[in-house]
Parts: sequence; C-alpha cells; structure tokens
Amino acid sequence: MGKYTAIDDPSAHFQANAYTGNGDSTDDTNAVTNNGNSNLQPDLTWFKRRNYDNQHLLFDSTRGVTKYLSTDLSDAEGTIADRLVSFDTNGFTVKSSSGAINAENEPFICWQWKANGGTTSSNTDGNITSTVQANTTAGFSIVTYTGNGVQTGKTVGHGLGAIPKMIISKDRGATSNVATWRTYHEAIGNTKYLQMPQTDAASVFNDWDNTTPTSSVYSVGGAGGYTPTNTNTINYVAYVFAEVQGFSKFGSYVGNGNANGTFVYTGFKPAWILTKKSSTTGNWVVYDNKRDPFNVADTVLLPNTNSAESTVINFDFVSNGFKCRNSGSENESGTTYVYAAFAENPFVTSTGIMGTAR
Repeated sequence: MGKYTAIDDPSAHFQANAYTGNGDSTDDTNAVTNNGNSNLQPDLTWFKRRNYDNQHLLFDSTRGVTKYLSTDLSDAEGTIADRLVSFDTNGFTVKSSSGAINAENEPFICWQWKANGGTTSSNTDGNITSTVQANTTAGFSIVTYTGNGVQTGKTVGHGLGAIPKMIISKDRGATSNVATWRTYHEAIGNTKYLQMPQTDAASVFNDWDNTTPTSSVYSVGGAGGYTPTNTNTINYVAYVFAEVQGFSKFGSYVGNGNANGTFVYTGFKPAWILTKKSSTTGNWVVYDNKRDPFNVADTVLLPNTNSAESTVINFDFVSNGFKCRNSGSENESGTTYVYAAFAENPFVTSTGIMGTAR
C-alpha cells in the first residue's frame, strides 16, 4: 500500500466550526477559535445559521471582510460592515446581533479554507489578468478578475500549479441568471455546468469554452451574447480546487437505492462533504464532522436554499471515504451524484500511520 505524503494534518487547511452566537445589546463581538490539530487562519469563510432561514454568507480575504455573497441567491455582492470583523490567526471574529451570523445563544456553522493569508498577486498566465491568492499545498485558490465579454479563447490564471477538479465562479455585480454560481466539476466535463441557487441537472453551455483546465489556467466564455463567466466589465470571484492526496477528493458516484448503500473511496476520513445530483434535478447538500461528530451523519444543510438544517440519514464517514445509508435522498437508484470532500484525517499519513474510523 502506498503512502499519502502531501498533507498529514488537514486541519491546517480546512476546518468546520460549530459555534454559538453571543450578540446582544451590550456585547456583540464574538471571537471564535478553531479547535483542530493546527491553527487555521481562514481565507474563505462560509457561514450559516443552523436553526433558522437566514441566508448563507461567504466572505474571503481577497475581497475583504465587508464583502459577502450568498449561495442561496444570485444577488450581486453585498457590502456590510458589522458582520465579519476579521480573519484571525486561529479562527475569526464576528459582530452584531445579526440572526445570520451571531444571534445570541443561537447555533451557527462556519466552513473555512486557507488560501495564502490574504496575500494576493497579479497573475498573467491567462490572457485575462487575474488576482490570485493560492495555497498550492492544499490545492485551493481564490481568483478575481474583470471580464472582457469575449466568448471564446479567453483564459484565467489560477495559481495552483495543478489541474483544477472544481471551480465555483460568481458574477459579483449582476443579479440576473448570468449571475448564478456557475460550477465546473471534472466529473461532468468541460461542456457542462451546475449552478446555485438552482437545482437543475448538469446542463450544456460554453461557460468553460469547452476546454479542460490546465495546471496554470482555466477557460471562460459564453455563447450568443450570454457570457456567464466573462461578461464585459463585470468583476468575478472564483474558488478553484485541485485534488490533493489525503486531503481533498472530487468525483461522482451512482446510487444503488439501498440502505446498504454505495461506498465512495476518498483516501481519508471526511470532515466535509458536498453532493449534487448531476443526472437529474436535486438540491445541493452539505454534511460536516462538527454538526455530525458520530455516525450516521444525518444533519443536512442546503447551499441553494436559506432553510434551517434538517435531519435525513445519509452517510457514514469512515476512515477511507463515505458510505450511503439511505435508500433515497443521496443514494437514489441509478442517479449520478457529483461530490467534493475534504479530510479530517488521511487514511495513511506520510509516516505510514493509519487513519481512524469513527
């Protein structure tokens, strides 16, 4: 058996943090500390109140703490000064009594990824200049650029030095259907896309110029005057993910409609799983190891809606992947699902130590 050598401690690059809000009229600042094996200063934070229909809030250190986007909306980027205060050396600080991020005594979840500590650089690998903040160790970069409206032949540098498996791109300025969260996933190919907040199956369009990303660039485009990834003068942000052994995995599986369900090998015990039906209509679904520290994982949040979390028995998180435990939902017979997963522990570390199940 080979050894995983890239990342022994996934908590240095990704963590979920379940926290309780403290916002009230006298003290509304809440410094939330991460609790993984390593300190994690996040560069992408994704917040959701767990028990109420508040919107998802995404902030990143490239755009800054006052700029947010929501996966359950196709709205333009919003500006607000009293929600996220800072990306801290081992966590983050939120503020206010807002129901969306810090309501007193209410439960929240924050999913966090590390890029490059907020330090960006200009990238001219593509023929559209981008601003990139890349974590090449963990295969994650935050990319921003301004579109030029050209529908074919345009590329954007991502800074990873590895081929991306998933790209989640958002028009920061528009509110039309051009501004949905257009998603590339290797499992559906370069001629198709998925989008939030919509629940559609994978659809054919020229978002990625029918071109597979390379280790330096990905392609953007459109057709017939419709340019969802390259509208002229519009600012974009993209979260770009390459696969790293023992830390991240992007793929697909086919449900078997059985409670003794499909097993998906990732090479690690997951901390976070995102799934989406690609062959038919269905919600985007997220599970994590902080809301579900024990099997069976059954606490569901839906990135495409603002709904509170619900309970649906779906997965066991095991030492080397995840196993479906429902005859429907995320395991419908014959249905194809794409997924993204990030690790809690690698199955085998660089020193040959085996990961643990739970």
